[in-house]
Amino acid sequence: MAKVLVFIDNPGAALKKSSLELLTIARSLGETVAAVNGELHDDVASTLAAYGTQALYRPSAADLDDYLVGPKAAFLAAAADAAGAGVVLAENSAEGKEIAARLGIRLGAGVITDVVAVDPDGTAHKSVLAGSYTTTAKATSPVSVLTVKPNSVTPEPAVTGTAPESITVQVPDVTAAAARVTARTEKPASGRPDLSEARIVVAGGRGVDGNFGPLEELADALGAAIGASRAATDAGWIGHDAQIGQTGKTVAPQLY
Repeated sequence: MAKVLVFIDNPGAALKKSSLELLTIARSLGETVAAVNGELHDDVASTLAAYGTQALYRPSAADLDDYLVGPKAAFLAAAADAAGAGVVLAENSAEGKEIAARLGIRLGAGVITDVVAVDPDGTAHKSVLAGSYTTTAKATSPVSVLTVKPNSVTPEPAVTGTAPESITVQVPDVTAAAARVTARTEKPASGRPDLSEARIVVAGGRGVDGNFGPLEELADALGAAIGASRAATDAGWIGHDAQIGQTGKTVAPQLY
């Protein structure tokens, strides 16, 4: 059975819905294994087992987050080689797509982004042109790398699950040529869902004339995320992390 490697970056105390979706898709393609960067909490390990993960690949280096994506791509390439993976799945975020591109070069793999569904034979369905069309693509290389949009499938745990084997992979030292993160500022928690994963999004632009208060009240009433146009973020009415679009975040809500 083909090995399908799912990349999970800094899962925190609980796996995100988008990660559960990747694990669900992976089971439909073959035997699921996961490459996990960052601290691995017991609840996360239990969830990985419940979703059919057979093995966990962990980096030998603990400082991958001190750099930008280069070392993460190196770790994922080493994990894919160690697992003998034929498919690698990652999130369709800006960082996820950059890691996928670097991974494609390292593995000589075909890379397909903006995926919304994957057939059992590896054919990927892509949402393109702002969702106006769905196209199909399939890599002809021995390894394919797919980045999947959130809210593409309904997460479903495996029928049976056992504790996955933990395997440490040696990460090549690429830090000399990697950009180092020099400082971080913690973003205040809003209590709203993450914009890229939200099933409901309340968005505003020039029409709010600088006042996002009513939109925030509506979003809180609906359990929604707040989004904005580039004009609104450029005007300083709301943070750039709320921007939706080609130069912002990709969203896939059921209600917008």
